[in-house]
Amino acid sequence: MEAYGRFAGVYDIFMDNVNYGEWTDYIIEALVQDGIKDGLVLELGCGTGTVTEMLADAGYDMIGIDNSEEMLAEAMEKRAESGHDILYLLQDMQDFELYGTVRAVVSVCDSMNYVTEPEDLEYVFALVNNYLDPGGLFIFDMNTIHKYRDVIGDRTIAEDREDGSFIWENSYDSENALNVYELALFLPREDGLYEKCEEEHVQKAYSIEEVKVMIAKAGMELVAVYDAYTHTPGDENCERLTFIAREHGKSAENDYHGNIPERARHTEE
Repeated sequence: MEAYGRFAGVYDIFMDNVNYGEWTDYIIEALVQDGIKDGLVLELGCGTGTVTEMLADAGYDMIGIDNSEEMLAEAMEKRAESGHDILYLLQDMQDFELYGTVRAVVSVCDSMNYVTEPEDLEYVFALVNNYLDPGGLFIFDMNTIHKYRDVIGDRTIAEDREDGSFIWENSYDSENALNVYELALFLPREDGLYEKCEEEHVQKAYSIEEVKVMIAKAGMELVAVYDAYTHTPGDENCERLTFIAREHGKSAENDYHGNIPERARHTEE
């Protein structure tokens, strides 16, 4: 089942409880404090472009990357309405490519949790480091083991709206720290009936220590870990964490910076 297929068209409706404005203000504050007041900024897993648009409103030259055509179609509709000169790229963030470097990379709404193999996440971090300007910032959030295991794991969440309904079933695999979302959407048709659509989403939980090690191996330095979008130090008891890392030159261990090595993918023999 494809993730973010038909769901893309109603994603913003069902996500209206997320305070993207506060998240974006937090990101802008962190960027400005580090002297990044304008210039190129990349959003990985940009989805329907809500945060991308807000950062463009703040004066940043935005690039958005997502691997869902349907989500990017929604983002491009917003771009047409706002008139912002945002570059959207249909790419997998696990192997993205840019023409040059950017001042900052951001990723929100647990996009990094969709990278379910540790070596793949380490590679994403290496790519980020490669495309950051010297001293550039990487700001991203992640759901925690605590959230998947203790808060939403093995729970069913349902919601009924005028524009559609959903049933969201969670199943947490503690051995592999994987959370599977089985999502059933019921969307209205023109004839007054409802069409059922099903999607499956898989996310992986990583410990703070695992993420710290990956950041260092990628050649970045960890600036801070916060309880998401606050200035309270984060720990494993938080449900979501915000990580701030800085480009720190070449990784002595992996020689990633400026020279991304070829790697074997899990699908290869």
